[in-house]
Amino acid sequence: MKNKLPSSFYNPTSLAGAAIAAISFGLIVFLFLLELLGTKQKPYMGIIAFVILPSILIGGVFLVIFGIYREHKREKHGKQREKKFPTIDLNNPKHRAAFTFFSIGTILLLLFSAFGSYQAYEFTDSDEFCGEICHEVMEPEYTAYQFSPHAKVGCVQCHIGSGAEWYVRSKFSGAYQVYSVLFNKYSKPIPTPIENLRPAQETCEQCHWPKHFFNEKQLVNTYYLSDENNTEWTIDLLIKIGGGNVEAGPTSGIHWHMNIAHEVNYVTLDSLRMIIPWVQSKSADGKVTIYRNTELNISDSQVEKLEKRRMDCIDCHNRPSHIYHPPARSVNHLIKLGWIDKRLPYIKSLSVHALENEYTSKQVALDSIKSTILDFYSANYPQVFIEKKTSINKAVEEVQKIYSRNYFPSMGVSWRKFPEHIGHLYAPGCFRCHDGKHVNEEGKVLSRDCNVCHTILAQKFEKDELRLSLGGIDYQHPVDVGNAWKEINCSECHEKK
Repeated sequence: MKNKLPSSFYNPTSLAGAAIAAISFGLIVFLFLLELLGTKQKPYMGIIAFVILPSILIGGVFLVIFGIYREHKREKHGKQREKKFPTIDLNNPKHRAAFTFFSIGTILLLLFSAFGSYQAYEFTDSDEFCGEICHEVMEPEYTAYQFSPHAKVGCVQCHIGSGAEWYVRSKFSGAYQVYSVLFNKYSKPIPTPIENLRPAQETCEQCHWPKHFFNEKQLVNTYYLSDENNTEWTIDLLIKIGGGNVEAGPTSGIHWHMNIAHEVNYVTLDSLRMIIPWVQSKSADGKVTIYRNTELNISDSQVEKLEKRRMDCIDCHNRPSHIYHPPARSVNHLIKLGWIDKRLPYIKSLSVHALENEYTSKQVALDSIKSTILDFYSANYPQVFIEKKTSINKAVEEVQKIYSRNYFPSMGVSWRKFPEHIGHLYAPGCFRCHDGKHVNEEGKVLSRDCNVCHTILAQKFEKDELRLSLGGIDYQHPVDVGNAWKEINCSECHEKK
């Protein structure tokens, strides 16, 4: 039989490379057809189909070329390889048995390869693939995700979504992530990929449709002071959410900022978008108003050099799934639930103190939290230590859980590294713009008045009478700090606790 390819191709190295390339190409075609015919795209499947398998295919082609090159060198030196294909005689029982065994083995190999490829295809789209493959690297994000409001929403639904453009972007991003992990090139902590996030209109708003935002929402918050009695106080707020549909009621309120009838753009001086010197508002009738921070004094030429971003959901809801809660908030919540006994003296401040210490590892932290709480009560309240042993042990357990969900020393992750922009208690949040320092040319100020975003319906301290008014009441700070709370941001004190 006449060879259809150059004689130098027929050598063991080139034939092995050709086999590897052919199998890789077949699997790529199989996965591509699987993706093409599937009802849902599997974004991370592309890492296998478009990164790993093509690399193997290129390796196979390289072997083919190397084998041919080596054969040419052999021929130049007068070394000829006898090229004879094996003879298969199906009338020979031994040949027939070997051929049957080889054929069945090849078919089974192809079937198992196809099945394995499909399983890999499914696995690469799972939350476990995103969160558990690189355990130490992704542990903070995956742990926070499992305790978030979006724990039932797949990672790829928000981080990639549908469509060819972001599908391709994810392939390049995924390839770099693999490289970063393999060669230990990742940051600690891993920064939030703000610049690479898909616009909220293409992800969040596929479920949270702006036209379905409605007017106001009642919110009751319970807090405990850092005193011996863990004094309880509550505040009842009517949050002015605002609507997205004029037919359903007023569209003013918090969601006015990203309402489809308005457009708000801003520039920022830092990667966390905490320092915002310039804000532009465009109303439905096309009127443009610009507010500048009077303390930063940024010029038009400087603004032009900075990236302008249109405000959307993520500018306030910046931690929708990967939330690291401040310790005071978490402890307040568990005391309210009764999981931490409020009758334990100083349990609020003691828990926060134990959580906020610097620890070198998670195990050191858990052991230290336990010893900190137990030693405090055994030394200062020996009677309580004896009588409420069960409650104290329960408190230790709950505080350790708080730490496990919100602090990851091996990756340098804590709530301080990833501030949440909702509200203004533990981070500037709303006060990034509504700080009383952003003024337009007409002298109008972006107000920092509490009633802009909410109305205080009621406030109650443990031993005082309830203060209540449907028209709203004046806020009373739980600790006497004079008028300081009116002049500085809440976070300037509370983020230190």
